[in-house]
Amino acid sequence: MEYLPVTVDKSHLITIGERLYSESIELIRELVNNAYDADATEVEIRMTDQMIEVKDNGSGMDLDGLRQYFNIGSPEKVGKGKSPVFHRDLIGQFGIGKFASLSACECFEVYTQKGEFAAKVIFDKKEWEKKEGEWHLPLERLTPDPERGNGTTVTLLKLTREFDPEEVIRRIVEGTPLKVPNFIVRLNGIRITPRSLSGHRIPFLEGTEFGPVHGEIIVLPSSSASPTELGIEVKVKQVTVKRELFGLEHLGKIVSRIRGEVNADFLPVTTDRSGFLIDSPQYLAFQKVMGKVVKEVEDVLRRMAGKKERQRASKALKEALQRIQRALSLNPDLSPFGAIPIAGEGEGMGGAGVVSKKSEGTETEKQESLEVKKEAEEKKGSPPEKKKRKKSPTVKRLTPNAVVQRAKFGETGVSVCLDDFGEEGLECFTEGTVIYINRQHPLYQREAQKPDTYILNITRLITQEISLMKMTKNPRQAFLRQSKLLKDAFIDQPAKSSDHPS
Repeated sequence: MEYLPVTVDKSHLITIGERLYSESIELIRELVNNAYDADATEVEIRMTDQMIEVKDNGSGMDLDGLRQYFNIGSPEKVGKGKSPVFHRDLIGQFGIGKFASLSACECFEVYTQKGEFAAKVIFDKKEWEKKEGEWHLPLERLTPDPERGNGTTVTLLKLTREFDPEEVIRRIVEGTPLKVPNFIVRLNGIRITPRSLSGHRIPFLEGTEFGPVHGEIIVLPSSSASPTELGIEVKVKQVTVKRELFGLEHLGKIVSRIRGEVNADFLPVTTDRSGFLIDSPQYLAFQKVMGKVVKEVEDVLRRMAGKKERQRASKALKEALQRIQRALSLNPDLSPFGAIPIAGEGEGMGGAGVVSKKSEGTETEKQESLEVKKEAEEKKGSPPEKKKRKKSPTVKRLTPNAVVQRAKFGETGVSVCLDDFGEEGLECFTEGTVIYINRQHPLYQREAQKPDTYILNITRLITQEISLMKMTKNPRQAFLRQSKLLKDAFIDQPAKSSDHPS
């Protein structure tokens, strides 16, 4: 029987590394995570235009450790599972990141020290590729430095790509376990700290047959919304693998306010750690849990949106009533409540108005007086009518989103209620002294989206009902009265004229 040797071109190794780490900046994160796996408590990153150095105070490596370090795809970390000192969950798996670093530089050096052993390995890309049949790297034994202590320093030399320090910080914040105790990372002497977000927090903890799923969703304030870095960070062993929205995209613009993280250490990741094995039973169990979490997030968002809309509607209703109070003060003959004091003459909005002295009245008032007298004379010869049974109110119960404000006009007044009465319901209607405005009516919905006309629309509806209270049998006259009230409600300087439509 004959045997064929299996050979691998050295350049393929570098090519594979480059493909696994599509962005060179991930290499720095990988080096920091290697330090974490080695029980380092401090990692110092130094960056210049010519080099990048990552120095840690971890356990360091002896000769066997160095051999293992350059053993591609070794299962050693997978087998160990935990670090020896702090019992950390090991992050690194494939051991190919160091070769991928050659996509960003022409040479890297590894200096390590453990007890009485110290050595330096130089990996020069061009020199290594020259020796086609040899897979050896030059190792130089050094005298241990007591001041240095245990640890490893990896230096990338002759950089072929530029690195933005801000982007490096962002990747380290996302991709390294900065929140654990006894682990500090600095870049050019400045400590990198975990991101802190303010907003409405939704913590969760759910169990699966593979392990727990836990985290926190944060709904940012509107002022902090951003279209960048959208989504929820999905972390495995405290390292962000990717961001996902879990179907929240349908919420529209509000999705720019959703951040947070979810931890599921049992999820199997792809070789480049940029995604998950989505067909695995672990991932399917994870998605089921996140479906429940997303539903809770949607409920919270609806409640928050309802609260915000109630505050906005309450503010608009208050201003509308103030404007109507001013218009009725200017037009006492249009008021079904009696005379209303002009600002400064009475208690103002919400107070009882001072009744003005009796005057001869306008033509409109005289005409109304004649109509009332005529109706009374006609009723004199008629048999007394049976007392009508009082109708029960149409509105049985208000929703939790209802906005109600009471306004006193003169000696009496009205209550105005903004609530949901269905898209097919009336735009507005009155029962007794309560004016109802339908927030689900299409016209209301349309005007509510326009800040410039929102208050005007509410004022229009209230003045319509008030005018009908004054003149129920003459809609045309009520319309003219409403037009006058609406005009005076929005003029900058109240007119002094007493002319009114007849």
